Amino acid sequence: MNEQEARQAVHTAISQVAPDVDFDGLDEGSRLRQDLELDSLDFLRLVETINEGTGVDIPERDYAAVATVKGLIDYLAARG
Repeated sequence: MNEQEARQAVHTAISQVAPDVDFDGLDEGSRLRQDLELDSLDFLRLVETINEGTGVDIPERDYAAVATVKGLIDYLAARG
């Protein structure tokens, strides 16, 4: 998966989990939990949605690497 495909997968997953997120003003450095205000359940649903949509599993030990939108994009691009 290239970076653009990963970016699209992340945007799709976020829009399913948090439909109120405005992607026009979204900074890829935004933190998923703090800046996008995803609670722990939303974050887990996001990880699950990513897995279902891309086949990429994100184990709990890698959650720190995917704490931002850009981190999640990079993670998917490297493993997808």
